[in-house]
Amino acid sequence: MKILLLVTAFNSQTQAVYTKLKDLKHTVSVCFNRDEKQTLKEIREFEPELILCPFLKTYISSPIYENYPVYIFHPGPRGDRGPNSLEYALTNHTKKWGLVVLRANSEYDGGNIYVEKSFNVRETYKASLYRKEIVQASLDALDTLLEKIENNDYILQELNPIHEKFSQDKRAINWLKDRSEKIIEKIYLSDSHPGVLDKVLGVPCYLYGVHKEDKLKGKPKEIIAKRDGAICLGTVDGAVWISHLKTIEGFKLPATYVLKEKLQGIKEERLPLVFDKSYATFHEVSMEMRDNVAYLHFNFHNGAMGTAQCIRLKYAIEYLKAECDVLVLMGGDDFFSNGIHLNILEDSQKQGEDGWANINAMNDVVRAIIYADEVVTIASFASNAGAGGVFMGIACDYVVGQVGVVLNPHYKTLGLSGSEYHTYTLVKRVGSVVAEQLLNECLPISVTHAKCLGMIDEVFSHQEYLKSLHIFAISKIDDEFLWDKEDYLEENRPMIEALKEKELQVMHPEFWDNTSDFHSMRYDFVYKVCPNATPKRLKLEPIKEEKYA
Repeated sequence: MKILLLVTAFNSQTQAVYTKLKDLKHTVSVCFNRDEKQTLKEIREFEPELILCPFLKTYISSPIYENYPVYIFHPGPRGDRGPNSLEYALTNHTKKWGLVVLRANSEYDGGNIYVEKSFNVRETYKASLYRKEIVQASLDALDTLLEKIENNDYILQELNPIHEKFSQDKRAINWLKDRSEKIIEKIYLSDSHPGVLDKVLGVPCYLYGVHKEDKLKGKPKEIIAKRDGAICLGTVDGAVWISHLKTIEGFKLPATYVLKEKLQGIKEERLPLVFDKSYATFHEVSMEMRDNVAYLHFNFHNGAMGTAQCIRLKYAIEYLKAECDVLVLMGGDDFFSNGIHLNILEDSQKQGEDGWANINAMNDVVRAIIYADEVVTIASFASNAGAGGVFMGIACDYVVGQVGVVLNPHYKTLGLSGSEYHTYTLVKRVGSVVAEQLLNECLPISVTHAKCLGMIDEVFSHQEYLKSLHIFAISKIDDEFLWDKEDYLEENRPMIEALKEKELQVMHPEFWDNTSDFHSMRYDFVYKVCPNATPKRLKLEPIKEEKYA
């Protein structure tokens, strides 16, 4: 079936729907709904049988929904209408929420409903609920949507009043009155967009990445500590950590990068290299041990890994490989990893130097994984991964994924050729032809498709993922495997290192040359500059031999 995805952005929900439809062998193209005339042109060129809108923040014009079957994925249950649906769910402490797929018509969120899915609402921030529950509900909806459309099997939408946009007035924190839990709740329902507008040390900014603190206490809004880029602020009943800030005209950065010299004299409240999570506080690297399997979590905000984070992760891997039989890299709650930290590089006064340090620090992490010959290593893609984060994962001995997870195994959309030993690890797993195709097409793939290509070894359902992962990990304890691994690495180390050095030779001018595309493409990414037209890589256009780009 020819299906067009009409979207505002190619975000996690759109990519999940895109990859699943492609896995189901549908012909899929994407159109960014920027300009009505251009949108109609792209629709007519593609001639879709069906238009789906998994993530659309703009209105659909009547010539589209009157002439084509258009279905909108709305992140709310039957009867919910209007923007900021998840904010209202979290504000009202709703235990059950849902997603509906409805037919577009002249009524705002008022069309007939063809699929509705419900889920339990976790105590988490809005973006996590979106990336996990809403995305999974979208994938589940696809299982029956096409059949219901064909049979015209629908229920009527309940035309409740459209709720108003969730303003900053409703998000605002009263530091002299709000308790820690209330502050956490307000930042949760605003993260990752738009954040809570506030003022810290005289700097107007948006707050993101809130974490509970059990031990430290201070006066309301007093900055009492800092750690790994985050700041700890006192509250009327304790304290909370804020990991990221964004100035009014700026972009999101670790809080200490925004406040800089204003934090002179504030104590760095350190944690052990690998935190045991024995109390609630802000932490990025932690570990759980079970049956001599170590599960290493590195929960870096949005999966971005700056130089300092890479160094800490490398040392954590070096430490843990002597403490267990199997080391499982778990990544973060919402992302496994997305590679180097583009926002920090954009903020840097020495972009070449800091970019070069960042990619070399990432390579040091991958080197620690590849040469860990005394332990079996497993990467767990339970969340999405991109760029260097994908290649860091596939450096492990084994790679497993959770159904519905999306991988972006490419760099070129940011003007980079990439390193992280990918010319060794990717080619070793899929061969040179497929490796080049993945790197050049710059398209997302599902973990299911990645298994078919040989990129990963197993895919488990999300219902019992952790149980399946543990059984898999225990099954890989094998001394003979480690002996063979040691022999292989000893024999092939010169070849592996030579490939990495070639990668860095290509990357060097990408960081240091002022005319490098990386600088302008990084700027657009960091400042969220929307493209004027649908990127060509996402549009299905026939070329020679009936292949598609």
